[in-house]
Amino acid sequence: MSQYPLFATTPKAMEGILANEIKALGGQNVREKMAGVAFEGDLALAYRVCLWSRTANRVFLPLSSFEVKSQQDLYDGVKKINWFEHIKPDDSLAVSFSSKNNPAINNTHFGALKVKDAIVDQMRAKFNKRPNIDTDRPSIRVNVYLHNETAQLSLDLSGESLHKRGYRDVNIAAPIKENLAAAILLRAGWPKIAEQGGSLLDPMCGSGTMLLEGAMIAADYAPGLQRDYFGFLGWKKHDAQLWQSLLDEAKQRRDIGLSKMPVIVGFDQDRRTVVAALQHVENAGLAGKIHIERRDIADATAAESWPKGLIACNPPYGERLGDETETSELYRRFGEVLKQRFVGWQVAMIISNPELGFRLGVRSQKPITLFNGALECKLLRFNIEEQTFFEPKAKSQQERIEQISRRTETEQPDNQAEMFANRLRKNLKKIGKWAKQNHVNCYRLYDADLPEYAVAVDVYQGDKTWVNVQEYESPKTIDPAKANQRLAGAMMEIPKVLEIPKEQVFLKIRRKQKSTDQYEKQGESGRFHVVEEGGCKFWVNFEDYLDTGLFLDHRPIRLMIQKQAKGKRFLNLFAYTGSASVHAAVGGAASSVTVDMSNTYLDWAKRNFDLNGIQGDHKLLRANCVEWLAEQAGAKDKPQFDLIFLDPPTFSNSKKMDEAFDIQNDHLHLVRNATALLSPDGVLYFSTNFRRFKLDRQALADLQIEDISAKTIPEDFARDQKIHYCWRITR
Repeated sequence: MSQYPLFATTPKAMEGILANEIKALGGQNVREKMAGVAFEGDLALAYRVCLWSRTANRVFLPLSSFEVKSQQDLYDGVKKINWFEHIKPDDSLAVSFSSKNNPAINNTHFGALKVKDAIVDQMRAKFNKRPNIDTDRPSIRVNVYLHNETAQLSLDLSGESLHKRGYRDVNIAAPIKENLAAAILLRAGWPKIAEQGGSLLDPMCGSGTMLLEGAMIAADYAPGLQRDYFGFLGWKKHDAQLWQSLLDEAKQRRDIGLSKMPVIVGFDQDRRTVVAALQHVENAGLAGKIHIERRDIADATAAESWPKGLIACNPPYGERLGDETETSELYRRFGEVLKQRFVGWQVAMIISNPELGFRLGVRSQKPITLFNGALECKLLRFNIEEQTFFEPKAKSQQERIEQISRRTETEQPDNQAEMFANRLRKNLKKIGKWAKQNHVNCYRLYDADLPEYAVAVDVYQGDKTWVNVQEYESPKTIDPAKANQRLAGAMMEIPKVLEIPKEQVFLKIRRKQKSTDQYEKQGESGRFHVVEEGGCKFWVNFEDYLDTGLFLDHRPIRLMIQKQAKGKRFLNLFAYTGSASVHAAVGGAASSVTVDMSNTYLDWAKRNFDLNGIQGDHKLLRANCVEWLAEQAGAKDKPQFDLIFLDPPTFSNSKKMDEAFDIQNDHLHLVRNATALLSPDGVLYFSTNFRRFKLDRQALADLQIEDISAKTIPEDFARDQKIHYCWRITR
């Protein structure tokens, strides 16, 4: 039988898989090319590749190659072929044409017309009759690829793309083509797994493509066996007897293969896609061989009778779901399902965003590049074994909190967690006694006492006892999984030691503060609780903001203000939720002005005022404190205050401010402007929590400055003498 030069195309990055297929089918001189494979073989081999290749798109029989510098060159080159050998005058014809880097012909439609004209003119000249044009299923399809000045003229033996197996309903859109699904399975080693009796599971099976391709591989089922059209069927040189013998052989192999099928199962949450998948199984003649049911990924599990094998899927990625957070959460849940229920299985999955692979929390082998259409993707392969598991790094504070919350449901306490619990009990005995004796309802119980447990634990007592836990940012040298394990252990022990429900324990991840983090909302619960301090009541919130609304380390300075406020005019700058103003008013201040830039916190301050029944000359003012102070200090008739509390943030570049604020650089004019508003006997309390802060005493040498930091740090913050600095300043 004559040998032919042949060329099979395949999607980009699948050339190696196709080359292996063609070698296995008997191809000679097999050479990988860009998006295809060149090889040699007889007509039987050409037919076999069309029938058996799982990864090819098309199979071409090259007829000639010629130079094209003009439109006439193209016409003449095509006409040189003796088309009577390939087509009858009453047959049908289609032409596909593509051009790259040829200035003479760069319009594909025009090029196809010139090729068609050359063939038709030759046939009409001899028979006075011309072939019909049929772009759907012609007797022969001619392909011309023009690259630079060289045209490659071929017959398309496949006729239409070989990924069309004949089982898919044309009305069902598929996110993955059949030959890509087959490539994934071949790369994942499914033929060997199937041969050993392993199962195949697609937990997000869609319309069933992965399952059907897996079944056909396992059953030695030729992927082209269901097709009723190939390009060679209308070709004059077609050998019908040879083709029938290959079909008979393929059917026999399929029948034998179907008798020893492994377990193949698919799940999908969408009822319509499950119906479509079942129809495709029916179309492929595989009813009873593939089990498909409607089931959410969260409910995916393997029956005990299923041998462990391969999980292969094309999960939704950003382009399909459209929401990054939703997609990330899907992958996280999928990873948890794999780790909890599929230990011992292998997994192969294709994704477009490698970052999504990390959300699974399972280490993969080296990714393989594949293309889903024009979209570059990565094929991940991994074994579900405990040593491959890891904790994905949280992308946000909320995600980290959710990680810890999930761990508290499953984590078993260890010796270190018990060590933390013992320290908590010890602190509760000592600090709890002190708090009770001093009528302190809100206090710090634990502040990174143990280096392994770098958290702050604050207790708030009202009609219930609540606990606010803040984790200090771990050094980058600490394994995130270990940090999560310790934090989860702490979160489990806290409600036990304090004997409260875990729902009353809240976690915040505290990072180095940037910009206006204090003002950024963290949640939308809207749940507030009432606590008491020094005869004052305050609303606190444990869920929606980074801070609760009450800075516990400032308790002594607030009580000091309350004692000194009677009959005085009080100014509270950078007031936050107005707690110092409430203390001043309850202490008998004649008047107060509470200034802050945030409407949110001024509204909160108003609620605190109302909670304490504060009435009279007590104003809430929304303003940029820096600008307001400068304006008032420069006014001809300056307002006068007997008591001022100045507690600015360390840094702020809020959009509401024209210039960024930095406490170290800006404290001089703040203090100067504040003291300019003091009455002759007035007192300014200036405080900051910036640990590296240096007060410029030399520039303020004309003022009386007393460092009262030690006096204003309460017993429950004694471990951290740098929690804040505070000065008493008079003129």
